[in-house]
Amino acid sequence: MDYINIAYLVSSILFIVGLKMLGSVKTARKGNLLALVGMLIAMVATLYEEEILEINYIIAGLIIGTLIGAVSAKRVKMTDMPQFVALFNGLGGLASFLVSFTEFLNMTGTPTIDVSITLTLGLMVGMVTFTGSYIAYAKLHGKMTSAPISFPHHQKVNTALLLATLIAGVLYVMDPTLAWPIILISVVSAVLGVLFVLPIGGADMPVVISLLNSYSGIAAAMTGFVISNNVLIISGALVGASGIILSDLMCKAMNRSLWNVLFGKVGMIARGERVKKQVIGYTPDDVVTILDRTDSVIMVPGYGLAVSQAQHVLQEIASMLEKKGIKVKYAVHPVAGRMPGHMNVLLAEANVSYDNIKDMVEINDEFAETDVAIVVGANDVLNPIARTKKDSVLYGMPILDVDKAKTVIIVKRSLAPGFAGEDNPLFYENKTMMVFGDAKEVLTKIAQLLKKE
Repeated sequence: MDYINIAYLVSSILFIVGLKMLGSVKTARKGNLLALVGMLIAMVATLYEEEILEINYIIAGLIIGTLIGAVSAKRVKMTDMPQFVALFNGLGGLASFLVSFTEFLNMTGTPTIDVSITLTLGLMVGMVTFTGSYIAYAKLHGKMTSAPISFPHHQKVNTALLLATLIAGVLYVMDPTLAWPIILISVVSAVLGVLFVLPIGGADMPVVISLLNSYSGIAAAMTGFVISNNVLIISGALVGASGIILSDLMCKAMNRSLWNVLFGKVGMIARGERVKKQVIGYTPDDVVTILDRTDSVIMVPGYGLAVSQAQHVLQEIASMLEKKGIKVKYAVHPVAGRMPGHMNVLLAEANVSYDNIKDMVEINDEFAETDVAIVVGANDVLNPIARTKKDSVLYGMPILDVDKAKTVIIVKRSLAPGFAGEDNPLFYENKTMMVFGDAKEVLTKIAQLLKKE
C-alpha cells in the first residue's frame, strides 16, 4: 500500500475542508486546526519519503518549531498580527525560492521544459514575495513611512525589471545549461519585490497582504512542480487562489480595481488644503447622558480600537446597555482593521456574539433608524465624501452609513484624517459628539459612569 500518497490525499482533504471552514467566524478556529494537522501530516510524509531526515530529527524539529510558534503567537499583539502575517508570507516566499534554487544547483541532467518553466517562476515569485513582504512589514510596523514612496518613472522601472526577468526566464528555458539567467532572475526579482511595495500606501495594506499571501502560494505550487510533490502543488494552489479571491473581495469593498491599488499611490498624504475647523470636545459624562435616553446603539469599531486594545471594555459597555433594554449591534466594515477579518477576531476575543456582528451590507439600512452610533477609532470607512467628492481617492468606496444615525459619538485622538488623507465632514456635523482621547481610557471612563447608575 502506498502510504505516502494516502497521507498526501488526507492532507489535501484537510486543507480543503479547513479552508472552507475559515469562511465563517464560528468555524474558523476549527478550520485552522484541521489545516494545521494536514500540513503536519504532509511535512512528516515528505521528510520520511525523501529520507531527508531521520525520525529522531523530525520529532526534534517539530518540538522546537512548535515551541517557537507557540511563544511567538502568545507574544504578538492582535494589532501586530498584520505585520506578523507579512513576515510569514515572506518566509514562505523565501522557502520556495531556496528549494527551487537548490534544485537548480543539484541538477545533473537537462531538465524538461515544464521543470524549467516552473523553476524560473518559483524563483521569481518566491523572491518578489520575500522582499515585498518585508517592505510591507516595515511599513506596517513603523520601521518606515506608511505613505507611498516613489521616484520619477517608478512604474516604468518596475515594468523594465519584470521584462528582464521574463526574458531571462525564456533564455533559460531555451538553454537550461545557462547559469546566468538564474542569477539575474534572483537578483532582479529581489529588487522588483522592494520597488513593487514601496509606492503602495498604508490604506491599501490589507489588499497587499492578501496579494502577497497569494504570491507565496503560487511560488509554493511552482516549487511543487519542480520537485514533483503533489501535496505542495495542491496546498500552494489553494493558498494562491484564495489569496487572489480575497484580494478581489477587498478591492470590491473599497470600490477600486487591483490595478488601482497597485499603481494608484494611495496613502497617508493630504489632498489639497486641509479644512481648518474647530469642534466642541465632549466628555464621557456627556456620552452617558445621551445613552440614558437611547433605545438602540450601533457600535462601529476601527483601527483605533485595535491599537488601544479597547475591545473588551467596549463589549462591557455593550453588555451594560443591553441589561438596560437597549438594542446593541456591531457594524464592521470589510477594511476596518489592517487585514481581512482582523476586526472580527478582535471582537470575538472580547466574547462579542457572532450574531451581533454585522457586515456593511447587513447593517447599513439600520443606521437611519438607530438612536446612537458609537464610533471608536474609525475614519475613512465612514467618511461621507466617498459618496460625493469625485476627485477624492475615497470616491465610490462603499462606506458605513454612520452619518444617517440620529446621534453620532466618535471616540478619537484628534481630528487628523485617516490613511487616505481626507478630512471627514462628519466630525463637524451638529449631531456629532467628538470625544477626544485614547479609546481604552475614554471607554473605561464611560463604563465606570454606567456602573454608578
